[in-house]
Amino acid sequence: MPRFLSLLMLVCLTFNAHADSYITRLLNKPVPGGVAVVDLGTAAAAPKATYLNRPVLVVKEQNTWLAIVGIPLTVKPGTERITSGGRQLPFVVGFKKYPEQRITLKNKSQVNPEPAQLKRIEGELAVQLKVYRSFSPNTPSNLLLDKPVNGPLSSKFGVRRFFNGEERNPHSGLDFAVGAGTPIKTPAAGKVILTGNYFFNGNTVFVDHGQGFISMFCHMSKIDVKVGDQLARGTVVGKVGSTGRATGPHMHWNVSLNDARVDPAIFIGAFQP
Repeated sequence: MPRFLSLLMLVCLTFNAHADSYITRLLNKPVPGGVAVVDLGTAAAAPKATYLNRPVLVVKEQNTWLAIVGIPLTVKPGTERITSGGRQLPFVVGFKKYPEQRITLKNKSQVNPEPAQLKRIEGELAVQLKVYRSFSPNTPSNLLLDKPVNGPLSSKFGVRRFFNGEERNPHSGLDFAVGAGTPIKTPAAGKVILTGNYFFNGNTVFVDHGQGFISMFCHMSKIDVKVGDQLARGTVVGKVGSTGRATGPHMHWNVSLNDARVDPAIFIGAFQP
C-alpha cells in the first residue's frame, strides 16, 4: 500500500507539472475561437496530430510533446478529439458568448456585392483559403506574440457583425484603432506567403510562423514586403490604412491555427473569458 500511494502521488505531481506548464497556462483557452493544448506524451521524435482532418502544430516543452489546436468559432461546446498515432485524444470545449456589433457602410456593394464582384470575391477566397490551409514543417520561434501596433482595441475577436442591419461572418481577428500610415510589425519571425489586394480585406499580407501558425494583416495603405521574404520578429510589413471593407483607418490582425481563425488575444496575454 505505501508503494501504491507513492506511485499515485508521483502521477499526480507529474500531471500537475504539465497542467501548470508555461504553454498550457498561456494558450489553453478551449472555447469556440480559442485554443486547446493537448498532451501527446513523450517520444524521441515529434508525433503528428490532426484535428478536423487538418495537421496540427506540435511543440515540445521539457520532455512532453504538446498539440496546439485551433478551435473554429463554429464548434459547439462539448468533447472534441484530435488524432495522433492512431489514438483519439479528447479535449473539452467550453461555452463563450461573443458580443454583437452593428456597422453602417455607405458603399452598399460591400454588404451585397454585384455579380461581377461576387466572382472576384470567390476567386480571392479560394486563394486565401489555400494559404490558410498550408502547413510548413518549421517550428515557430515563439508562441508568445507581440502586438503588430501599439494602440487601443476598437473591435474584439468573435464579435457577431451586422452590416447595414444584415448579419455577416463573425469578426475573425482584432482591430486596433491607430492612424493611417502607422507601421505594422510582424508579431514573430516568419515567412511572407501571400500578399494582395482583395475586395473585403484590401491590401493584405500573410505571414507563416510555422506549422500552420499564420498571421494575416489587412486594410493596409501600403505593403512593404513580398512573397518569400523571411522576416525577423518586429519587421515592418506595411502601413495602416482603410482599403477594402473598412469605415476608416485601422489595423486588422487575425491568427490562424490548423485553418481555424482563433483569438489573437490569447497569444499576447490579453484573452478575456
